[in-house]
Amino acid sequence: MDRKPALESKLVEEFVGNAHGDFARVKELLEQEPALVNAAWDWGGGDFETALGAASHMGNRQIANFLLEHGARLDIFAAAMLGDLEVVKAALTVYPNAVNVPGPHGIPLIAHAEVGGEEAKAVLDYLKSFKG
Repeated sequence: MDRKPALESKLVEEFVGNAHGDFARVKELLEQEPALVNAAWDWGGGDFETALGAASHMGNRQIANFLLEHGARLDIFAAAMLGDLEVVKAALTVYPNAVNVPGPHGIPLIAHAEVGGEEAKAVLDYLKSFKG
């Protein structure tokens, strides 16, 4: 298997940074380099973040769904923000301590459900009552 070169770090940083809210730029960069969809940026100290992670903690459903449609790897934080209760329940059934694992920038799982708005209300209610 031929190993491909690493993505340019400035490009990864720009992609993840823009995934916090600039949908047009995210689309443009992903068209330019499709491998960015799962790239992670290290903000320092092991604070790794993907574009999906950025969109998720910002509650940016449009960017999150776009990334998922283009091959981003779904995680529990995105599922919580998007209101996917079955995914969140399934993950916490198998790994109950995941409820306390911090996401990018140390943002907790419940905060992702909070920014998900009405669509994530069932997840938020579930997390508030979760006993693990």
